[in-house]
Amino acid sequence: MADLQRHAEEVHDQFSDQLDITVEDVQERLETLVNEYKVPADEARRSVVSTYLDEAGMERDEIGGGGGGGNASVKAAEIDQDEQWVDLRVTVADLWEPRSDAVAQVGLLGDESGTVKFVAFETSDLPLLEEGQSYALGNVVTDEYEGNYSVKLNRTTSITELDETIEVGDDATEVEGALVDIQDGSGLVKRCPEEDCTRVLQNGRCNEHGEVDGEYDLRIKGVLDDGDEVTEVIFDEEATTDLTGIGLEEAIGMAKDALDTEVVVEEMREDVLGRYYRVRGPTFGRYVLANETERLDGPVDAEATLIKARSI
Repeated sequence: MADLQRHAEEVHDQFSDQLDITVEDVQERLETLVNEYKVPADEARRSVVSTYLDEAGMERDEIGGGGGGGNASVKAAEIDQDEQWVDLRVTVADLWEPRSDAVAQVGLLGDESGTVKFVAFETSDLPLLEEGQSYALGNVVTDEYEGNYSVKLNRTTSITELDETIEVGDDATEVEGALVDIQDGSGLVKRCPEEDCTRVLQNGRCNEHGEVDGEYDLRIKGVLDDGDEVTEVIFDEEATTDLTGIGLEEAIGMAKDALDTEVVVEEMREDVLGRYYRVRGPTFGRYVLANETERLDGPVDAEATLIKARSI
């Protein structure tokens, strides 16, 4: 009950300027969800916040962290909770090309603990970060998708350039082994085009936004086996092209000619399955994200590898 009261006080602080609500009103909503509908406290809080956002006609990035005591200062690689408002002292380790016009910047922020992905949206109207520059970032919000954590810069985020340089620790993992499986959801896929959503569509539907006109992307969700253990690896569009030699436009053309997107992943399987690779990149959840990939002349028994792949 004490936790629900704390949640209620923090949510009240977030909306007290926009809505005529009391702490008791918020706590009553939370208790209904938790006690009657057996919703976990964190999920209940998110539901109540969403309700108040709708009532106030606000976007999520218009609210601050609440709690009255400021945000916790955290290390980049130690973020492990969703929807937490935090402060960071980091260096911009890498910037990527945004895949959506709604995204102003996307890349990696790092400190001595390692790195974390960040996204800043055009609607937040923030100054652009420079690669290699160190910043104090105040009031950023954490996000989680499929066990992978990131941070979002929003219109309430403060950005202060630092004179000192924040060293970026190396949190990369290096694994090698035979690529024994390419999982479902690989090859030519479509992603949800909605702002702040990169979910892969299933039969033209996004789990959150319903039927949408998706945007094409390439990826491989693979499994490396070194003989002792297996590691799940994700190759993004660039890494997939480097691995297979198939670019996005070529993949789209292949699918249109065959009237079937499956031809793309089948061609990829033909070329890379059973080969031996060394992969290096950060770990997000149970996956290693492939930043560097090297094809090896490893001692792979192709027939045994393929038999193993079919059994996964």
